[in-house]
Amino acid sequence: MNAKDDKLASDLALAVVRLARHLRGRRPTSTVSLTQLSALSTLSREGPMTPGAMAAQERVQPPSMTRVIASLADLGMVKRDPHPTDGRQVIVTLSELGREVITDEANAREAWLRSQLEKLEPDQLGTLRDAVEIMTHLVASTD
Repeated sequence: MNAKDDKLASDLALAVVRLARHLRGRRPTSTVSLTQLSALSTLSREGPMTPGAMAAQERVQPPSMTRVIASLADLGMVKRDPHPTDGRQVIVTLSELGREVITDEANAREAWLRSQLEKLEPDQLGTLRDAVEIMTHLVASTD
């Protein structure tokens, strides 16, 4: 890599952080924290799982995930059921309320982003489509 590529890495990282910050800012009245929302999203995407599997998916320590799951259960956003084969484990499942929260959060983020995209020229939109494909590939190749 050369200096120009180093600057691209730095600029891209900063742009992604700023975009993420703007997307998070769409949720001023949210009933869940970003950590809780991430856990709900994992359950929505991956389906029911153990707390240990959720911790691995979220890249956090199991005790931290246990606290997140407990708070989400208290809010009625997840259900904890006995594991079918391991009595020491539970299976965490997204509740209907949890699904509604994920949908509401996504709708708020996407509405803001659509309003921003409407301000762009067609060639800029094409560049963004290409960038999304490239960024998706970058992330997928490291997971």
